[in-house]
Amino acid sequence: MGVKYVYKFSEGDATMRNLLGGKGSNLAEMTRLGLPIPQGFIITTEACALYNSSGHTLSQEIKDQIDENITYLESISGKKFGDVANPLLVSVRSGARASMPGMMDTVLNLGLNDEAAAGLAELTGNPKFAYDSYRRFIAMFSDVVIGVSKKKFEEVLDKYKEKAGVKSDIELSADDFKEIVNIYKKIFKDDQGKDFPTEAKEQLYEAVSAVFRSWDNPRAFSYRRMNDIPYEWGTAVNVQSMVFGNMGDTSGTGVVFSRDVATGENVIYGEYMVNAQGEDVVAGIRTPKPFEELKSEPTLPGIYDEFVAYAKKLENHYRDVQDMEITIENGKLYFLQTRNAKRTAPAALKIAVDLVQEGLISQKDALLTVDAKQLDQLLHPMFDPAALKAAKPIGKALPASPGAGAGKVYFNAEDAEKAAAAGERVLLVRLETSPEDIVGMAVSQGILTVRGGMTSHAAVVARGMGRCCVSGCEAIKMHEDQKYFELGGKEYHEGDYISLDGSTGNIYGEDIPTVKAEIAGNFSVFMSWADEHRTLKVRTNADTPNDAKVAVEFGAQGIGLTRTEHMFFEEDRIAKMRVMILSDTKEERVAALNALLPFQKADFVGIYEAMEERPVTIRLLDPPLHEFLPNTDAEFEGLAQTMGKPVEELKRKANALHELNPMMGHRGCRLAVSYPEIAEMQTKAIIEAAIEVKQTKGYNIVPEIMVPLVGEIKEFVFVKDIIDKTAKAIFEKTGVTLKYQVGTMIEIPRAALTADLIAKEAEFFSFGTNDLTQMVYGLSRDDAGRILKDYIDANIYEADPTAKLDQKGVGALMKIAVEKGKSTRPDIKLGICGEHGGDPASIEFCYSIGLNYVSCSPYRVPIARLAAAQSAIKAERAKK
Repeated sequence: MGVKYVYKFSEGDATMRNLLGGKGSNLAEMTRLGLPIPQGFIITTEACALYNSSGHTLSQEIKDQIDENITYLESISGKKFGDVANPLLVSVRSGARASMPGMMDTVLNLGLNDEAAAGLAELTGNPKFAYDSYRRFIAMFSDVVIGVSKKKFEEVLDKYKEKAGVKSDIELSADDFKEIVNIYKKIFKDDQGKDFPTEAKEQLYEAVSAVFRSWDNPRAFSYRRMNDIPYEWGTAVNVQSMVFGNMGDTSGTGVVFSRDVATGENVIYGEYMVNAQGEDVVAGIRTPKPFEELKSEPTLPGIYDEFVAYAKKLENHYRDVQDMEITIENGKLYFLQTRNAKRTAPAALKIAVDLVQEGLISQKDALLTVDAKQLDQLLHPMFDPAALKAAKPIGKALPASPGAGAGKVYFNAEDAEKAAAAGERVLLVRLETSPEDIVGMAVSQGILTVRGGMTSHAAVVARGMGRCCVSGCEAIKMHEDQKYFELGGKEYHEGDYISLDGSTGNIYGEDIPTVKAEIAGNFSVFMSWADEHRTLKVRTNADTPNDAKVAVEFGAQGIGLTRTEHMFFEEDRIAKMRVMILSDTKEERVAALNALLPFQKADFVGIYEAMEERPVTIRLLDPPLHEFLPNTDAEFEGLAQTMGKPVEELKRKANALHELNPMMGHRGCRLAVSYPEIAEMQTKAIIEAAIEVKQTKGYNIVPEIMVPLVGEIKEFVFVKDIIDKTAKAIFEKTGVTLKYQVGTMIEIPRAALTADLIAKEAEFFSFGTNDLTQMVYGLSRDDAGRILKDYIDANIYEADPTAKLDQKGVGALMKIAVEKGKSTRPDIKLGICGEHGGDPASIEFCYSIGLNYVSCSPYRVPIARLAAAQSAIKAERAKK
């Protein structure tokens, strides 16, 4: 017997997610639970892999198994696939193991042709329904499967609605839909040079292939990159018997959540439409009704209560909030899918805390329900209350995703992306968003749509991205081609500022300033759980006392990286730094460094005071000296006057400092070897500041002095000797002593490979994964953008390898360094201070190889705290 590529819903369950995909495994699980599910079958992710490896063709083995399962559906439904009198119609939908709403393709009403549509009209006594379903199928199949522009079909529908004087497509007549079907078929033939396919099995094979192909479409590619979903996972395909929400007033469709996913409140939240199909709600083509109104819908009695009972059953079973898609056909309720609901960050925390308090899940379960990256949303700015008080809304619509956003108006994703790349704050304004808008949405401060509800594509994707969104503003008169819209009696053109409040739905015709968000309540409770269950410490990268204070507020347990060079760029210091660099003698350099010492010392005093007795790691000067040099003639002239030297002489010296490859040039510990006086001054500032804070505040500071860019043990020893001699001289002069540690950054591959030797002298290692990644790949971050697009397009890399810790290459070197370092010094302190220290997947890896802490930017500290807890919980459960 060959490989099984196709499973009936009744043959699977929720544990088969990797094989059947999220949607398929949940349909199988709901079948097992006895919910009303239109039956069907799942073509597995393994079939997708085979399709991709076979030149994008469906094998005969897969086709045969599809045919067997169509026969099964015919036997349980009493209908026949491709039959004229009683046709079996199916939907064909994607279903990856990770939820990717709207990113891949769907086809509904498959199996219709001219004869089957006529038979369906006669069978149901409802020709309007039959031909509405047929025109939808032609448009969807042509667009999704074949690639005919859907705009061509939409223009025809809009003309018919205009001609009939109606706003909604359901107000058109059966005769209108018959005429539209004929026009749609002509559009297809004109575009493709052949007739629309009429054989049901041909339609099905083509649709399955299209869903597999959609795994490679640009929007799916972008979504995977944003959400760290591996390409090799592939997608499953779900083929399901059609049930129809567009059969009249006793039918309908809805997208409903078991709790409010915007606020977390324990109430049913969603929308429905009478006489509509599912894509009408999700695509935002018509504006739906709040689900609460279904209670009193006269043509659908009892459906609301029946749904609520099933929704509670599913939430209790999955122990999480559910996002459910339903169809009502002639008064009978059906579930088309359920999945764990995407939610805003505030809602995620409230729901997690509530589910624990309700006894449904444990604290550890709750910590795993929240995406650590999502906490970023809580730290985003809101409108300045004073400015907001003075602002007058120009319109109001549905508050689809909370938060505040202000920026310049752009009307398509491409223009928004270009403007954002140029440094502008942008707002995307659309009739309705579609999956093609994913990149434009990602770079926008917020999204405003004319159509669509709280569960439209715009709303769902915006919530997942942490962007504010206001949807369904039907008061807008849109002039998309001319790039302006009218609202509140005024025109707003491309480049004009507007502001959106995603929490209230208010729209403002001005640029309203924002303030940082305040976090409390559920956040504090939830994060206390994270701290209780993690062992990995979380520090911050902070260069100023203010950065340090912010990080402490967010729960930082120390500083893992203070970049001392950033302190020298301030206006009152840069001139002194330039004098030091362009001096001719050591005496001149020492005099300039002595002038910088009070500034550097004051910085460290401020940082120590902010951190109290938490550990602070300070990196000695790292970048090449040319980065500090003057850039303009005026700056050179001012410096020449200060130093009493000719301008041309200073320019010659400055030019001599420029390097062909500065990343691998005269920087890091190499500066201290060439100019020991720099390391002496910085050590003085570090130690003297610690003594001062000990005397004035009583804090016992243990400075951690980090030597950068070490690749050879002798380099490290050379610089460590300078540090030790300088510290000893200060202790003798002041009569005060304190503990300090000297360690190094592991950012050169050779340092990782010789870590056992370096650990004989170094008391701690901190992995500088930004530079280590560049050196391992031989790829400069500054130039990578021009190269990587081609690599990503060619599927060589799925994403920028410098943006996420490469566990196979860079990670292998880190493991070697950890093992070798511990072999020499078992108690060596190990951390990471590259920006990867705030990435959840990277944090999990750091935990697995035995690091003591991660360090990241202040605003990513909460993310790192949660990711550290999740890493510990996952590792503990993996052992069981």
